[in-house]
Amino acid sequence: MYVIYRMEGAEKEEILGRCAEMLEEHMSDIRVPRNIRQSVNKVKNELRIGNGSQAVRATAVISELEDLAANPNILSHTRTLVWNIVSQLETVSVEE
Repeated sequence: MYVIYRMEGAEKEEILGRCAEMLEEHMSDIRVPRNIRQSVNKVKNELRIGNGSQAVRATAVISELEDLAANPNILSHTRTLVWNIVSQLETVSVEE
């Protein structure tokens, strides 16, 4: 038997906030190229104050993060962080 668990709005907002915090921490790494830091900052702001529902914001950010992960200038640990955040955001984007 399967139990379907639906996240509440506060839980979704907590995931979005946690992802934004992870991005914020990573932006202070001086090894990360400036253009990557600028993209990360844009994504972080969209997570925190973007337009639309939580699922819409998560979906938009997932798309931007996938583009960022494909950037050849991105460091491997940044790419790993990006995919980790994408997997967390996918839990938000699929429910609504």
